[in-house]
Amino acid sequence: MSNTWQGAAELALALDPPSHDAAAELARGIALLREVAVGARPPTLRLYRPSPTLAFGQRDARLPGFAEAAAASTRHGFVPLVRRAGGRAAAYHRGCLVVDHIEPAPDAVLGTRARFAAFGDFFAGVLGDVGLDARVGEVPGEYCPGEYSVHGRSGGTPAVKLVGTAQRVVAGAWLFSSVIVVEDSAPLRAVLTDVYSALGLEWQPPTAGAAEDLAPGVTVAVVEAALLKAYGAVVGLSEARPTGLP
Repeated sequence: MSNTWQGAAELALALDPPSHDAAAELARGIALLREVAVGARPPTLRLYRPSPTLAFGQRDARLPGFAEAAAASTRHGFVPLVRRAGGRAAAYHRGCLVVDHIEPAPDAVLGTRARFAAFGDFFAGVLGDVGLDARVGEVPGEYCPGEYSVHGRSGGTPAVKLVGTAQRVVAGAWLFSSVIVVEDSAPLRAVLTDVYSALGLEWQPPTAGAAEDLAPGVTVAVVEAALLKAYGAVVGLSEARPTGLP
């Protein structure tokens, strides 16, 4: 077996149970990254359905409207956090699937751009397997814009952002984190509308959608099964020890 991101041949699979601690969920990815970097944990694939979270970028936290934006996210029931990776504000909740892929590397910076391209194609393929017309590329006006976002198309036209990706590297390892938005897009659109208004950032609310908006009946469980099948076709998957979340 081989994979397009030129990574490990086997990954330890960690399926985290639901948590009610958004900060711990976010921090755990970094903790796993550091464990993999020092050899305390093998290459790891971690999946979880997140608590309602509004993950701000570090640039957002320096804007005059940040305090108002954080208060708006709290009013909507989303915990405001500032993530270490780049990008702009992004919202996610239990209708999403977070995928943290972590591997050791002697030079983790090397191949960063190639990983964005490879994983973008990979996730577009997974969504294609569950009935969506998914492609790699930014939707004009999308929240947390990114060249390698994965979007869903409607009638051949890019319509909604479905997967946002980010990377974090430390000496000896990299973490590629992806959020797949599958169900219940309305609360995400609502909180992002108020947050982006407070931050003074322009965007187009219709770009915030979910897979089920384009392929009714698609669920997080369906996407997770398709994802594991796609991973299983290119890497070996073995059960990991628990990640330690509450």
